[in-house]
Amino acid sequence: MTKNKGKGGKNRKKGKSFLEPEKRELIYKGENQDYAQITKVYGNTYFEASFFNNMKRIAIVRGNMRKKARVLRGDIILAALREYEDSKCDIILKYSYGEAKDLQLQGEIPESVKLFEEDTDKKDTEDYSFDFEEV
Repeated sequence: MTKNKGKGGKNRKKGKSFLEPEKRELIYKGENQDYAQITKVYGNTYFEASFFNNMKRIAIVRGNMRKKARVLRGDIILAALREYEDSKCDIILKYSYGEAKDLQLQGEIPESVKLFEEDTDKKDTEDYSFDFEEV
């Protein structure tokens, strides 16, 4: 039998994509594009996006973003609007917290938007205290 001389197989090569993200240039909306916030996660790359003009649409992750970016509830996205379907849009880009904060400071996103707040509709939890000395 031959001796393996390599340092690993394909799984070792897949792990290299988890390096620190590079600082990228801030991308603004263009024609037929708009900013939105994810409100619900349906699964299978389908989401409900709430636009800042009080419209809600079903947002679908583009093919080249599918296994590269993880989209969660509360994330700020750049969506491409479809001319032939008003109820659907495509997710082009997911903004990081710093990029979304920069967009908010520049006036692209309204100041009233809560950035990356996942617990928007959870009820307040009460603190329960137990006294174990009585037992």
